[in-house]
Amino acid sequence: MNRDDQMRAPIYDALETFRKKRVVPFDVPGHKRGRGNPELAQLLGERCVGLDVNSMKPLDNLCHPVSVIRDAERLAAEAFGAADAFLMVGGTTSAVQSMILSVCKAGDKIILPRNVHKSAINALVLCGAVPVYVNPEVNSMLGISLGMEISQVEKAIEENPDAVAVFVNNPTYYGICSDIRSIVRLAHAHGMKVLADEAHGTHLYFGKNLPVSAMAAGADMAAISMHKSGGSLTQSSLLLLNTGVNGDYVRQIINLTQTTSASYLLLSSLDISRRNLALRGEESFAKVTEMAEYAREEINSIGGYYAYGRDLINGTSIFDYDVTKLSVYTLGNGLAGIEVYDLLRDEYDIQIEFGDICNILAYISIGDRIQDIERLVGALADVERLYKKDRTGMLSGEYIAPKVVISPQKAFYSKKVSVPVKESAGKISGEFVMCYPPGIPILAPGEMITEEIVEYIVYAREKGCSMQGTEDPAVENLMVLTE
Repeated sequence: MNRDDQMRAPIYDALETFRKKRVVPFDVPGHKRGRGNPELAQLLGERCVGLDVNSMKPLDNLCHPVSVIRDAERLAAEAFGAADAFLMVGGTTSAVQSMILSVCKAGDKIILPRNVHKSAINALVLCGAVPVYVNPEVNSMLGISLGMEISQVEKAIEENPDAVAVFVNNPTYYGICSDIRSIVRLAHAHGMKVLADEAHGTHLYFGKNLPVSAMAAGADMAAISMHKSGGSLTQSSLLLLNTGVNGDYVRQIINLTQTTSASYLLLSSLDISRRNLALRGEESFAKVTEMAEYAREEINSIGGYYAYGRDLINGTSIFDYDVTKLSVYTLGNGLAGIEVYDLLRDEYDIQIEFGDICNILAYISIGDRIQDIERLVGALADVERLYKKDRTGMLSGEYIAPKVVISPQKAFYSKKVSVPVKESAGKISGEFVMCYPPGIPILAPGEMITEEIVEYIVYAREKGCSMQGTEDPAVENLMVLTE
């Protein structure tokens, strides 16, 4: 990586040059640098709305970049050790879907863990590919799904030699990492591409003593949430390609769904954040790791909580662990993760990333300070002291292995009828059901609804999890197939 080159931010520089020219706008957006919407200008600031501009020759065009945007993409590729990079303004959802649409067509098989983000299964709805799930092991105490074991991936490949790709989470939301290097070798030996969802792994490219990144492991494509641990604006992400992938074709796939009116606020934030990570990422993520490890030690000294880390590594289903993830098991205090999540927000003004049935996740990144960590630890100690209760009758599972009956696309577009959740067991789901975050479907279209799944949905809803995916906003009814 050329450090002198990485000091440049071509999109940001072009915007600054444009701003100084005081160009009269007879193009979109209609707020005309905020003058037509003073409340927006007051909310965001004149400088911000003044840079919310449309594509034009001096600023390039994301759909077909030939100047400053293409330059920024090349710098991003170099910084991340990729052959090519694409700036994504539709979030990592768009990047994940572009990966899958680039390698899969209707009827193609793709091998993937079932604990994928909903964006991956949505991509199967769009293109008609058929999932071959490698159902991960579950840690029965923590209630979380683990990584893809090599033996399971090998079995799936042997049973489905016509599959076109293997999809890997690197890492999961909870910090679990599979042996992605071995998965890449195995898949490539059978002519299959490897796609990595690295929504929670931007820092793997810059931090030391962290799990291997997808590009370094030889994966063909990786979707990166720069806005999560990388510091860019919400909704801005990257799609990385390794050697041997046709970038021109991938660009065409991206342009099928990505906006033709890309936000220069998002694009410039990616440009600036890439520069920041390239120049200061190693130092920044060393501090993040230090803060997370300190928090883990302090939380584990409270009693009733379990902040897990590298101690989980077993070399197979947990090949490695991302120690920047502060995942904490809460059931030892008789509290569901979502209950602790709500208490921290409502009683202590602390907003963490999510709470599920058993765990919470406090996302620690380059913007955190040690005093914030101390406040979180103190609040958790307070919660343990004031709200601890008997855990009798509480569920302890986060992942239920599904039975796929028909493809997600066929189920999604089939005739459906609404039935009460409690009467849906034995039927085939025609829609998604999930807690968000983390956005891992409890049910996806085409899967059999079981009594266990019904119990989980009802329990999660009653505990206060934010439920999504259903036509019914209250999640009291599910759309199921009629035939």
